[in-house]
Amino acid sequence: MVLAVVLVPLVLLSVVWLGATLGAGSSGRRPARFPPAMLVELAAGRYRWPGTSATVATIGVACVLLAALFGIVVVVGRWQRAKVKVDRALPYLAQPHDLEHVTEAGARGIARRLGVPDAAAPGVLIGNTVRGGRPLYGSWEDMHVDIWGPRTGKTATRAIPNICAAPGAVVVTSNKRDIVDATRLTRERRGRVWVFDPQQQAGEPASWYWDPLSYVGDSIVRAVKLAGRFAAINRMPHTQSDGYFEPAAEQLIANLLLACSLIGQPVTTVYRWLTNPTDEDPVRILRRAGHELSADAVGNVVSAPDRQRAGVYGTAAEMMSFLIAPTVTQWVTPGSDTTRLAFDYREFVRSSDQTLYLLSEETNKMAAPLVLAFTAALAEEAENLGIASPGGRLPLPMLFVLDEAANVCPWKALPDKYSHFGSRGVVMMTILQSWAQGVSAWGSDGMKKLWGAANVRVYGGGVLDTDFLSGLSAASGVFEPETTSVSHKATRLFPESFNVGSRPEPVLDVPDLVALPRGRAFVQLSGTPATLVRTAPWWEGPFAAEIRASTKRFDPVPSVK
Repeated sequence: MVLAVVLVPLVLLSVVWLGATLGAGSSGRRPARFPPAMLVELAAGRYRWPGTSATVATIGVACVLLAALFGIVVVVGRWQRAKVKVDRALPYLAQPHDLEHVTEAGARGIARRLGVPDAAAPGVLIGNTVRGGRPLYGSWEDMHVDIWGPRTGKTATRAIPNICAAPGAVVVTSNKRDIVDATRLTRERRGRVWVFDPQQQAGEPASWYWDPLSYVGDSIVRAVKLAGRFAAINRMPHTQSDGYFEPAAEQLIANLLLACSLIGQPVTTVYRWLTNPTDEDPVRILRRAGHELSADAVGNVVSAPDRQRAGVYGTAAEMMSFLIAPTVTQWVTPGSDTTRLAFDYREFVRSSDQTLYLLSEETNKMAAPLVLAFTAALAEEAENLGIASPGGRLPLPMLFVLDEAANVCPWKALPDKYSHFGSRGVVMMTILQSWAQGVSAWGSDGMKKLWGAANVRVYGGGVLDTDFLSGLSAASGVFEPETTSVSHKATRLFPESFNVGSRPEPVLDVPDLVALPRGRAFVQLSGTPATLVRTAPWWEGPFAAEIRASTKRFDPVPSVK
């Protein structure tokens, strides 16, 4: 207000002075001195207005000035409308020097230290800096957790570009076929592609199968792990379970899986045993193989009182009910077609160019226990191979993109193993639609552990969970905007006093994060201030042509940009 009171008269006086000066030049009179002097001389009668020419010149100068101001207002208005509102926070977030380790040069340096070839991508693409458009990467030892609301671009900006760019083997979980259709051609040009599709999400024929018992072998420890993974779909780890029947049923399943594996029978044999509680064949098989304790455990259940035995077997049969669907079991049993190839998960992990897509329907989770068991077996084998490799990590990083992880792959042990995987060259990107979705899969403590174990945490917008967003807001930091108060009385021309102060405010508050626009993502990096990035959709990347061709080839109803 005070500034305007001073500036407006000064600008008007300058316009009049410039007009007088131009008019004096054309009329041959002496030019006016600088504006305040001209005003004083006019008032004292020592300077006479040059006449019509000066008046015309003044009007002309005024018109030019008004036109320039109008143009500036239009340009600034358009710029303000085009500017993303949330970008105002950038000066208070991570600065360029804070992000050097995740730039292409920084990530490339880490990749070389880890022995990753220069021809490979420098890391897992996160997005581009808002200012300058420099790509940012998580290194090949960083772990990722993403939370993006529905239809905010998580698949297009995070999953698809990194699947295409991955230098080694890739495992992808999803409940939709779009991620397969978009990346399959690129991955086929690298090596063999496998699509595990028991519920026909992508219309893939069962030309091969994976036997879960190939993971068990003759190990009761692996049998217990596999049984726990099968049971995890029906009983989330944070929910209260029955104190006797569920643990007993899970232990029974483990022993039956071991017995089935020992005699080389398909996994469906386990379900047949569960429907015949008095069958003592598993007891004999286990005892003959030297697994006395497992044999005793099954024998105790078989010889238990009728109601107790029925409760344990009934609970176990419910946990293994996914084995009753032939459309599902054809993917995990050899069947009668001797030409179908058996998937060797150990060979897959040792390859550097294969890709596996694991698909499961979100609502009907008949395939989810198998997807979880399949994913866990691969990750565990990759971890073991990394431990046995030079430097304690895989020679070439292996990427797991766990899209819709809470629905199709709620692996109970994932939060505990997350950080360890990164040190073995097993890089994981777990993608969720909300914090609550993660809590439903791993419980509150498990989700906090998973989030905390990630080196790269990305929020892509579209979430209304104010508790979760409050945590992000706190992580954005605070700033203290300057505030000015003016004391003024109506009876006086000038203000009496000015007070300048400040108040702390979050850099990004909850409404900012609720309204995070498409094209921006909020990123937290370990040991670095939070930042905003411009998302990098696949159509802006180097694989755009291949992805369009892949979608056109594999999607029955292609719709690409």
